[in-house]
Amino acid sequence: MNTRVGVVAIVIEDLSSAPAVNEILHNFSSIIVGRMGLPYKERKISVISIIIDGTTDEISSLTGKLGNLQNVSVKSALTKS
Repeated sequence: MNTRVGVVAIVIEDLSSAPAVNEILHNFSSIIVGRMGLPYKERKISVISIIIDGTTDEISSLTGKLGNLQNVSVKSALTKS
């Protein structure tokens, strides 16, 4: 199958959701190329960006699971092919 490269931005607005986010990311570690997480203490949020290389099905599954979590927002951008 063809894979696509992209970036996924994750904003966690309640830190109690962080363990669930980390568990999902661990389950998809095979498609994660790199990860950068930044706590924004003044606003009490965390922002995570991950670089991914996976099939559209894998990426959709990852973003869907993350998007279903309470207080978590997810956006992605992928290569066209």
